[in-house]
Parts: sequence; C-alpha cells; structure tokens
Amino acid sequence: MMDILGLLGDGFWLAIQPVNLMLIIVGVTLGLFIGAMPGLGSVNGVAILLPITFLVPPASAIIFLAAIYYGAMYGGAISSITLGIPGASTAVATTFDGRPLALQGRASLALVTAAIASFIGGTVANVLFTAFAPPLATVALSFGPPEIFALMLLAFATFVGLGGDDIPKTIFSICIGLVFAAVGYDEISGAPRLVFFDIPGFLHGINFLVLAIGVYGIGEMIWTIDSTRGKITSTMAKMSFRGALDDTKEGMRRGWKGMGIGSFLGFFVGILPAAGATPGSLMSYGVTKMLSRNPKEFGRGHPGGVAAPEAANNSASTGAMLPMLTLGIPGSPTTAILLGGMVIWGLTPGPRLFTDQPEFVWGLIGSFYVSNFFAVVINIAFIPLFIWMLRMPFTVLAPMIFVLSIVGGYAATMDMHDVWLMLVFGFGAFFLRKLDYPLAPAVLAIVLGPIAEPTLRQSLLFSSGDPSIFFTRPIAGPITIIALILIFLPLFKLIWDKTRRPKSKPA
Repeated sequence: MMDILGLLGDGFWLAIQPVNLMLIIVGVTLGLFIGAMPGLGSVNGVAILLPITFLVPPASAIIFLAAIYYGAMYGGAISSITLGIPGASTAVATTFDGRPLALQGRASLALVTAAIASFIGGTVANVLFTAFAPPLATVALSFGPPEIFALMLLAFATFVGLGGDDIPKTIFSICIGLVFAAVGYDEISGAPRLVFFDIPGFLHGINFLVLAIGVYGIGEMIWTIDSTRGKITSTMAKMSFRGALDDTKEGMRRGWKGMGIGSFLGFFVGILPAAGATPGSLMSYGVTKMLSRNPKEFGRGHPGGVAAPEAANNSASTGAMLPMLTLGIPGSPTTAILLGGMVIWGLTPGPRLFTDQPEFVWGLIGSFYVSNFFAVVINIAFIPLFIWMLRMPFTVLAPMIFVLSIVGGYAATMDMHDVWLMLVFGFGAFFLRKLDYPLAPAVLAIVLGPIAEPTLRQSLLFSSGDPSIFFTRPIAGPITIIALILIFLPLFKLIWDKTRRPKSKPA
C-alpha cells in the first residue's frame, strides 16, 4: 500500500506541473462544452483534438485527452437538463429527471446534483482504480458472452420489475427498441435485415444518438408546445449562492443512494470490454429507481434520477481506462481512440506498462484526481450561464433546440437519412407520450440490444443451443436468477394482491 501511495504521489507531482496543469484546465473546459453540444460527445472531441497532442510529450498528451474525456462526461448533463437534448449517449438517462426539474424551475438543483454526483462517481472510481487495477482487470476478463448477456438481462429486468409503470406498455416499449436495434447487417451472418422499404440508409443500422436526440430533443419540444398551447414563455430558473448551498444539501439528501449505486455499478460496467458508460448510466438509473421508496417520483423530477446516471457515467469513464492500460483492450469507444494514440506515441498498453512506463501510468492516474477536481469547480462556476440560457423566452429556445437537434443528428453520422429519421422519431415519441407509453425502456433496448443479441447467440452456439449455460456458470447463474426474479416480480405481486384481497360478501 505504501508503494502505491508513493507512486500516486509521484503521479500527482507530474500532473500539477505547470504545463500539465494548464492542459488539464484547458482540456476539462473544452470537454465541458464538447459534451454539452448535441452530436459531439467525448469520442468526437478526443478524435478531433488527438493530432495536436503530438506537440507535447506522451504523458502530457494523454493527460490532456483524459481531461477532455472527463470534461465531456460532466458536460453531457448540461444540454440534457437545460434543453432536454442529450449531449451524448452517456447523458440520456440524465434527461429522464433532469429535464422535468428544469421545467419546474429547479434547473439549479439538477445541475448542482449532476456536478456533485459526477465528482463523487469520479472520486470513487479513481480510488478503486488506484487500489485494485490488476485484480479488477482479471475479473473483467472472466466475463464471457454468457456473463455479459446475463448483465444485459438484468438491466432490462430493472425496468420491467419497477412496478411503477404499466408493465405491458413497458414490455412493448422494450420490444420496439429491440426491433430498432436489430436494423442493419446481422453481426454474425452478415446478412441485411429489417431494411424498411429497402431504403439503403437503414443498412448501417439506426444510430443510437440519432434516436436519443429525436426522442428527447424534437419530441420534448413538440410535447412542450402541445401541452402549453404556445403560452409558455420561459422557465422560472434562478441561481444564488444561498440557493446553491440549499440545492447542494437537497441533492445530497435525496440523491445519495443514486450516487452510491452509480459510482460502484458504473465503474464495474465500465471495466467490461465494449460495455462503456451508456449501459452503466442506464442500469444505475434503473437500479436506483427500483430500490427507491418512492419509484413513482422518478421521471417527474427526482434528484436521485440525475445523481445515479451522472455518478455512473463518470465512474465508468475511469473504469473503461482500466482494461485499456492493463490489458490493451479498450473499454469504450473513447478509450479505443486513446489506445490508438498510445500506440502512435510508441507505448504498448498491457500488463508490462505499469513496470516499463511507471511515470506515464501514475502521471495519468494522478491526473484523474486533478481533472476530477477542476471539472467540478469549472462546471459549478458555469451553472449561472446555463441558468441564464433557460430564462430565454421559449419562442427563442424552441428554434434553438430544433437547430441544435438537426445539427447534432447530422454530426453523429453525416447522413441526411438520419436527419429525416430523427424527425420521425421525434413525432413518434410525441405520440407515444400522448398514449402514456414509457420512452426510457425503448432507449435502454436500443443501447443494450447490440450487446445482448450477439452475446446471446454466441453463448447458445458455444453450448450447442442449451440455455442452461446461463444458469450453470458461477457468475452468469446468480445474475440470471436475479434478473428473472425481477422480471416476474410484478406477476408475483399481482397474484399476492388477489389472494390477500378479501372476498366481498353477498348482499
């Protein structure tokens, strides 16, 4: 332990060198605004700025890119809360409760809670990363297709077994999402499927960010216009020092459970190769809602619904670094770009990196702590600006949301087909809301579908079609059983209520 603390101290010293400290502050600030811009996100931000890192040493380069990654994780919540448009896929779950809080004039509570949860999630992940990097990397490697499918099944189960929503409508919403997730080429056979009306644009599948911006950008704007009949002018958002302190206390009091769940669950999901922060944030939201005493408050403006996904996506972003550094396996799309950068800089990720390049590794780990601190400070400092933006008349805000949604949808894939598709999703989401269908399960399904389907098929191919593989393996078995219990929990509750209900006496 003393050796780790000594190495971490050296890493801190490297991270706070003037050049590196300046790169951290610039990187976090850039990341904050990159994350807040719909359609950009950490992947595009890191990819765009990767070439300029060749002007500095490798340690400074990865510190700068990691700071952008951190800032983007914080920034994704900004447009989710203030405009209802997810800045990135990792911030979709933040929209569920962040946007309702903003519409209630409590945007400051949502933004402060998001910042604090992000800081706590990042801090917990940094400590876990520092203390348990090698053993956690080994645990991640033990997750094969059956274990990952069981984890995806558990994520679906948290939404089905919540009890607060209409279960048949929730299942229908999940099925719609799974259908959209299956559009394009079959990952195993390579054959095209569900190419609606033989339109070529469907061959590359449906981009998740296009669906998310359509549902939560265009759809939310139409819903607001329809529900207020054009009478809305602006939200009564305000910010003061005393108010910020009160929001901090309320966010901690009502969101502590979500922060805890998101911090640990997000990190664990983040270290799984190819999982990333988006599934982690959605799963953390579902688990937090399921364990809440008042699950019906979620989706209507509960701070816990902001805290859980924000803690999770920041925790997962650090977790995704772990398999990249220790195994050479990227844990998310952004870390895949970082991995490419390391190879270009002449570094070889893997188990020997910690012994061959200790200054590089521990400088990076030390920068995680420093970046996390500056990210929360810069984020809170900019909250009055975001509050001011919310006070604009809706007649100004609505066109801005529409333009940002169109630009964000096009930026994600550079394909006009996706822009038209986004508009269709926007109107579709509006009509589903009118019919009281929950949208969150469909979003969850289109995120997890591309992970769940191939792992299910690979598992069944491995076991020659025997589904018992999901129950007999030591890790997959317990996860699958818990998921099935949650799925059938509403049915058990219905049977229990009917058996306990007293029979009415005849008149």
